Amino acid sequence: MLRFRPSCLPTMLSFPLASSSSSSFLSYLAAREVEDHDPSLSDPFHCEDEPPSDTHFPLRVAAIFVIGIGSMLGSLFPVLAKQSRLVHVPRSVFNFAKYFGSGVILATGFIHLLGPAIDALGSQCLPWAWRDYPYALALCMFSIFSIFLVELVAFRWGNARLAKLHVAYDAHGHEAGAHAAHGPESAVDDPEKSTGDSAPTKQSEGELEYHWTRDDQGITQAIGLAILEFGVVLHSILVGLTLAVNEDFIVLFIVLVFHQTFEGLGLGSRLAEVELPPRFRHLPVFGAIIFGFTTPLGIAVGLGVRSSFNPGSTTAAIVSGVMDSFSAGVLIYTGLVELLAHDFLFNKKMMAAPTRQLVFAIGSMMLGVALMALLGRWA
Repeated sequence: MLRFRPSCLPTMLSFPLASSSSSSFLSYLAAREVEDHDPSLSDPFHCEDEPPSDTHFPLRVAAIFVIGIGSMLGSLFPVLAKQSRLVHVPRSVFNFAKYFGSGVILATGFIHLLGPAIDALGSQCLPWAWRDYPYALALCMFSIFSIFLVELVAFRWGNARLAKLHVAYDAHGHEAGAHAAHGPESAVDDPEKSTGDSAPTKQSEGELEYHWTRDDQGITQAIGLAILEFGVVLHSILVGLTLAVNEDFIVLFIVLVFHQTFEGLGLGSRLAEVELPPRFRHLPVFGAIIFGFTTPLGIAVGLGVRSSFNPGSTTAAIVSGVMDSFSAGVLIYTGLVELLAHDFLFNKKMMAAPTRQLVFAIGSMMLGVALMALLGRWA
């Protein structure tokens, strides 16, 4: 969410109005076209002259701990509450956090990542080669297709592995609930095959089949969550780096406390829902802790290099634009495919659920979208 706002944008250009002749207007457009394609003919932009802000330094240091605590609580609470036997959290609270988090993740991809990426890579401070093509959208699309290919290969590998065990596998969850999209349909053989004359399966082979099925289901779920966490973590590091050097620190600091807490809640609710084999039960906790440290790490790095890092420079615009574009693709793909499609369209339990339950889920999701979109007004 490194929103690039150069202070050196060109001034408003005046051009001939209706009182001027059409030839003058065409000459004006031709001149502007030449200036756009040859930046040396236009007024130079001093994009390297904006020093990083060094005000509110004690508060910037305190932000490391404040945002770190908020991020850690948001991401760890759903995971620990789900795994703990001492804390009983109603199922409706988990469902609210899950659907609310889906909205947060989707709005983050569009409003907090893709929008700033378009601004950064379209800045007048960049050479014409960067502004001549919508690189932010192209990189976002490249990121989406890259994740799609990774998941496609992972699902085909899992499908081939389970086919040897004669286990039904539904990669899109058409015949089951929310988690079927990330793993096998069940450990039951295909009915047509089970009614044949084949010999009954031995107990040891049945146990082996069950454990392999559970492992593959956990692996495929973990792949989807790893992709989601990658996008969120990369975004959080950029958030911390921005906060460390941004001149509008106070407003951005307040907004980011809520932003990172909501984002942590969205990620933590998804980590809590994943069904992993017993030996991998620590992975959701590990993923939540990683998220909690990323934004403070970004702030610390930004404070450490604040004397040499210029947030208004051409290099900063390119780096932030490229990274935001890739992160936007990760979160948009995850939000639309892994979360919305699998939670609603491909989830037969949800499609057959009472209207009240469906309205609750959609309302929770839209609340997450609305709050994160509103926060995008300031951050």
